[in-house]
Amino acid sequence: MGQKKDLTGSEKSKIVRYLAEGCSSLKIAKLLKRDHRTIKRFIQNSQQGRKKRVEKPRRKITAHELRKVKRAAAKMPLATSLAIFQSCNITGVPKSTRCAILRDMAKVRKAERRPPLNKTHKLKGQDWAKKYLKTDFSKVLWTDEMRVSLDGPDGWARGWIGKGQRAPVRLRRQQGGGGVLVWAGIIKDELVGPFRVEDGVKLNSQSYCQFLEDTFFKQWYRKKSASFKKNMIFMQDNAPSHASKYSTAWLARKGIKEEKLMTWPPCSPDLNPIENLWSIIKCEIYKEGKQYTSLNSVWEAVVAAARNVDGEQIKTLTESMDGRLLSVLAKKGGYIGR
Repeated sequence: MGQKKDLTGSEKSKIVRYLAEGCSSLKIAKLLKRDHRTIKRFIQNSQQGRKKRVEKPRRKITAHELRKVKRAAAKMPLATSLAIFQSCNITGVPKSTRCAILRDMAKVRKAERRPPLNKTHKLKGQDWAKKYLKTDFSKVLWTDEMRVSLDGPDGWARGWIGKGQRAPVRLRRQQGGGGVLVWAGIIKDELVGPFRVEDGVKLNSQSYCQFLEDTFFKQWYRKKSASFKKNMIFMQDNAPSHASKYSTAWLARKGIKEEKLMTWPPCSPDLNPIENLWSIIKCEIYKEGKQYTSLNSVWEAVVAAARNVDGEQIKTLTESMDGRLLSVLAKKGGYIGR
């Protein structure tokens, strides 16, 4: 029996089992046909356990260096802790210490996603705000589409987990799960819809108009009084299927034309209050990292969440338009956020 340096995983398991049965190291060596010294060394190492980690003294920074870090963090948004400290010529500070220092003065955040606004966009935004500044927004129907998936936006499944608890298991799809396209509108304190676009239908000018005919016009608009239809202003964004000549002419035949069809500035989702409604619905249907197994189930969740949005919430959104227009003018057509 030659001495071997390493034991296999199976042999280690057997040694532990034999020890539990009261076998001596010499007997175990005979049973496994291994050198006695190898068995004894394994048993001794197992009994010693892991050595405690020796904490190295951390690099301390002065009050002056701390002020430099604070200024650098303000000047370098989204920079790494290493880049911030290097810009201050502070070296020798481990990552854990850098992050601990920065947590007292900053937060880890993602960059905000905004549509690109050039000079022409900003001028059109200002012109739009001036045009509708005296509009009665309680008569404006704000519309838009939203796509919902089975799993929700990336990062929404994160959250705090209590000590001793395990994170819930999430489904992992190799081919994705598709999504549901939803259309809705809000006016004053009323929600119109939501209506589901048929699966597999791509909204071009023709399919968009047919969709409005089958849902919005037949199920909601035709029930309204003549005075309501006379005063209502229809808002839609500048998506190709919305702003095409075909769609504009089709809406005109329905009586929605000229001043009854709101012009919309380019790249301005922050001005449409229904975007806030979509946020409310998504927060509800994806809360606690919820996932769905079918398109029908996620659609049912959207309908249920929409029913829970009361008239006061919708009214708050539609009444925010005066403030949004003033913000556009104050920022000279710039992005105002939501």
